Amino acid sequence: MKKSIDDLAIFGGSPSFQEPLHVGRPNFGDRSRLFERINDMLDRKWLSNNGPYVQEFERRVADMIGVKQCIALCNGTIALEIAIRALELKGEVILPSFTFVATAHALQWQEITPVFCDIDPNTHTIDPACIEKMITPRTTGIIGVNVWGRPCDIEAIEKIAAEHHLKLLFDSAHGFGCSAKGKMLGGFGNAEIFSFHPTKFFNTSEGGAIVTNDDALAKKIRLMKNFGFSGYDNVVYVGTNGKMNEFSALTGLTNFESIDRFISVNSMNYDSYRCELNHIPGISLIQYDKQEKCNFQYIVLEIDEANTVLSRDQLVDILCAENILARRYFYPGCHKMEPYRSYFPHAGLMLPETEKLTKRVLSLPTGTAVSSDEIQKICQIIRLSVSDGYETTKRMQGKFIVEPPSDAHSFKNLPIMASA
Repeated sequence: MKKSIDDLAIFGGSPSFQEPLHVGRPNFGDRSRLFERINDMLDRKWLSNNGPYVQEFERRVADMIGVKQCIALCNGTIALEIAIRALELKGEVILPSFTFVATAHALQWQEITPVFCDIDPNTHTIDPACIEKMITPRTTGIIGVNVWGRPCDIEAIEKIAAEHHLKLLFDSAHGFGCSAKGKMLGGFGNAEIFSFHPTKFFNTSEGGAIVTNDDALAKKIRLMKNFGFSGYDNVVYVGTNGKMNEFSALTGLTNFESIDRFISVNSMNYDSYRCELNHIPGISLIQYDKQEKCNFQYIVLEIDEANTVLSRDQLVDILCAENILARRYFYPGCHKMEPYRSYFPHAGLMLPETEKLTKRVLSLPTGTAVSSDEIQKICQIIRLSVSDGYETTKRMQGKFIVEPPSDAHSFKNLPIMASA
C-alpha cells in the first residue's frame, strides 16, 4: 500500500495495478450454458431474422419488467432512432445535455432539433421545472434520461407531457432492473429504451430494446426494425435493419440466469466504496434508494474542489497513472460537442447545473471484474491524494497530465508540456 504521495505513480512510483482496471468491464454468465446455446444455434442454422432465442429473450424482458411488448434490437442507439421515428417526433424535442451523446444524435440524425434542458443537481436527471421554459410551438416531445439507473421525476414529466400534448420517451440505457415508486422502469411514457452494451451490468454482447404497453406502436416498430416487411416479399412501411441476432439474444438469456448475482456484486461493491470513501473531505458518493430495485452498476463520485483542493481532472490523472481508468461521465455535456456547440454556442447559459456537474463527476470501476481488495486500493489512492491536496496539486502543476490511452493495454504515462 502506498504510504505517501511520493509513492503515487504520477510522481514516479509504481502503478498499483499491472493491468488497466476499466469502468464497465463486461459481466459474464455461465460459460457452459452459453456454449450449449451457441451449439444449439449452430445446429439450427438460424442466426438472425427473429429466431427462437430472440423471441424468448423478448418474452423474458417483457415478463421481468411487466410490460406488454419488448422489441429486441441490435443496439441502444438504433432503439432510440427507431422509437423517435415510430413516435413521429419532429421539430424540437427537449432532453438533458447530461447524457451520452447518442441521445442527442438519435434526434439530429433525423433532422430533429435537440433542445437541451438543465438538470436537478440532486438527482442528475432532467429538471421538470426547466422543461416548461423550453417548450415552444415546435416542440413535439420530451426525452427523459434515467441516469445511473436513478429515475427522473417521472410523474412530473408525464404531467407536463400530457398538459402540452407531447410524446414522451424515456432513455433507460442505465435503468434495466431498476424501479421508480415500486414500478419497474420500462413501463412509463409512450415507450422506453434499454441498452445491453457490454459496458452495462447486463449485456447481450451488443444489443438494445424498446419496451412499451402500446400494441399499435409495437407493431409499427416491428415493421421498422426489419425494412418494413410484413411477411415474405411484402414491404408495407419504410424501415431499416435494426434486428437483434441470435448470438446476442442467447448471450442475454445466459446472463439472465446470473442477473441476481451481478446485482448482488454491484451492491456489495457500492457498500465497500461507501465505507472506504466515508469522511474524505470533498468526496461524495451518489446515493441510491434501497427501497427501490436498483442495479448499482455505477460508482459515481462528485468532487468538490473547494474541499479537496485537488480538481476532478487532477484526480482522474492520478488514478489513470495507477492504471485505474476512471471516467468523466458525461463530460463535457452534449451541448459542448459537435455539431451542437456550433449550432447553439450559448446553450451553456441555460444549463448552469449541467455545466457544474460535468466538472465534478467521476466514475470508478465496479462489477464482477473488481474485487474488494482492489476497491480498497482505489480508495486508498483517493484518500492519499486528497489528504494533502495542496501539496499534491502543487507537485502536479507543470509536471504532466495523464490522458486515458487510445490503447488501454499499452498504457503509459504521457508527458505534456509544462503549464505556465
